[in-house]
Amino acid sequence: MTISSNHFDVIVVGVGGMGSAALYQLAARGKRVLGLERFDIPHTLGSSHGVTRIIRLAYYEHPSYVDLLRRSYQLWREIEIEVKEQLLYITGSIDAGPPGSWVFEGAWRSAREHDLPHEILTGAEMRRRFPGYNLPAETLALLQPEGGFLLPERCVVGYAQAAMARGAEVHGRERVLGWDPYYGGVKVTSDRGVYTADKLVITAGAWAGHLVPELRHLAVPERQVLAWLACEKPELFQRDRFPVFNLLVEEGRYYGFPSFGIPGFKFGRYHHFEEVVDPEHWNREPTAEDERVLRDFASRYFPRGAGPMLTMASCMFTNTPDRHFILDLHPEHKQVVIASPCSGHGFKFASVVGEIAADLAERGQTRHNLELFQLRRFSDPAHPLYASSSTQASQTPGIASLW
Repeated sequence: MTISSNHFDVIVVGVGGMGSAALYQLAARGKRVLGLERFDIPHTLGSSHGVTRIIRLAYYEHPSYVDLLRRSYQLWREIEIEVKEQLLYITGSIDAGPPGSWVFEGAWRSAREHDLPHEILTGAEMRRRFPGYNLPAETLALLQPEGGFLLPERCVVGYAQAAMARGAEVHGRERVLGWDPYYGGVKVTSDRGVYTADKLVITAGAWAGHLVPELRHLAVPERQVLAWLACEKPELFQRDRFPVFNLLVEEGRYYGFPSFGIPGFKFGRYHHFEEVVDPEHWNREPTAEDERVLRDFASRYFPRGAGPMLTMASCMFTNTPDRHFILDLHPEHKQVVIASPCSGHGFKFASVVGEIAADLAERGQTRHNLELFQLRRFSDPAHPLYASSSTQASQTPGIASLW
């Protein structure tokens, strides 16, 4: 391959949460790295914005995430030192639902298996300890003291700036049109130029299926809406009195935050209206129906935080059939790393996903256990997760033929 100024060790496509962290990790390892982002850095058109994002250790989705989270916390603290800015705030975290519910039981299982400090509270005890909450008396809640939130826009900025300080080249407002294998590496074509690299990392979130056609039915974008409401008693919704939460109630599964950065009590409903969207063309403007559903929830369970609407925002989840991440090498082109999609619960892992993506690009493997996140789980009966995802995978054109 002819070496030119447009040749890099690694190209990273998508400079959001995951991509910015991967850029930094690669640059810190001395790699000549290029980041290509089709929008601004940061921007509000994908999945790495919203002022605050939850981070928590008692992970009800699957206990195997906890080891990744521990490393993620370490890496967030390291980048804070690097950029001299606080990015992670500790409030404690609540995972709550009816007795026997998967949110509460899953969080409790994670806490027990990983020996995490925690308390079990009833809804009545929650109201006394945290008066901003108004949960049903029979609710069971796991309080884990190390949960909190990240500042997503500042995280992206911090990682991007730290990567550039280490020599990374970063281009905003440059759309990648496609990539091709090229002499054992890759050729990447954008609307501004053509680049070559030994390795490619794709961290394009909702656009992953556009860049890797095999993911089109495995990485499905979904519209998500958030609200910030004025508080009758703002002091009850400050971060020293209001832990972040994941809450399963009869209306659905919701998550929320203390007031921070902009005024109001912030919360959302997981998988909102389950609206599958095309990331190129979707309704980003919140509607009256979006507000009604969110307000009804707040009025019932957080009445002191259910005042006038202050702000609404939209973003995208990018969901896999089993709601676990995809962190793997491309099945045919091992010089290509696929990192994410994260099914609406990934930003907290951005720091460690950046490390994993850099490991895979650098040497094709990582010390982190990726069994839960491998692509072959959708097509290989020997994979432990095959039974939970084979139905969806069988309906996915092209995936089974890759193995």
